[in-house]
Amino acid sequence: MLTHEQLKEKMLRNPEVRKQYENPDPEFKVLDVFLKARKDAKMTQEDVAKKMHTSRPAIARIESVSRKHSPSLNTLFKYAKAVGCELEIKLKRVL
Repeated sequence: MLTHEQLKEKMLRNPEVRKQYENPDPEFKVLDVFLKARKDAKMTQEDVAKKMHTSRPAIARIESVSRKHSPSLNTLFKYAKAVGCELEIKLKRVL
């Protein structure tokens, strides 16, 4: 069985995988922010679910990148509050 690092090294040999790894889709960047906030708060998905009065699978869906499930802004604000954060949205002009 491969370790995480061995698997990562093997997968990054594929040029398409490497491209996605080095330049992730915006959804992955957002996902990383939410996961980091939960981990920094030392909370499990179950902990967040309890604070949001929802289920753990609902939190898993929020934390997954899926074109099938797109949480509402209201849900994202609630998630942020549950992990002790404030959600701030800004637009950044691109050239």
